[in-house]
Formats: sequence, structure tokens, C-alpha cells
Amino acid sequence: MAKNVPIIALKADPSDPDDFDVTEEELQAALAERRRRGPQKAATKEQVTIRLDHDVIEHFRAAGPGWQSRVNAALRSVAGLRNR
Repeated sequence: MAKNVPIIALKADPSDPDDFDVTEEELQAALAERRRRGPQKAATKEQVTIRLDHDVIEHFRAAGPGWQSRVNAALRSVAGLRNR
């Protein structure tokens, strides 16, 4: 464990029968498990390679994270498809 990292430990509430003590290791393990994404039920996207003009890419990237989703939404709009 790194130095100067606060230790996280949560004490149980004795008045709550469903509460229990949690160590830092248990908390970190639970958080790591929560970060993992489960299997996708059905493929909704397909990875492709497409060449776009630099200024088009910069326009979408300038708005920050999610730029690929915005490109997808713009393409759906131009194609006359409804957004999901």
C-alpha cells in the first residue's frame, strides 16, 4: 500500500442487524468488482475504421468525452434513423 494513503475502515452500526464491519481490503475488492462490466446481452455497436476530415474530428472532440457517440448520433440523423 502506498504511503500517506488514508486507511478506510467502516465500523458496523450495532443497532443495525444487517450492518457489519468492512476492512479496507474488503472495500477495495468490492469496488473493483463493481467497476467490472458484465457481459453484453447483444452486440449493439460494430467497430469500424472510417476516414474523416481532421476538422470534422476536431469539431466533435472539442466538446469533450463522448465525441464518438455524438458522431454516431449525427450520422443517424443524416441517415434519417431514429436515435436509440
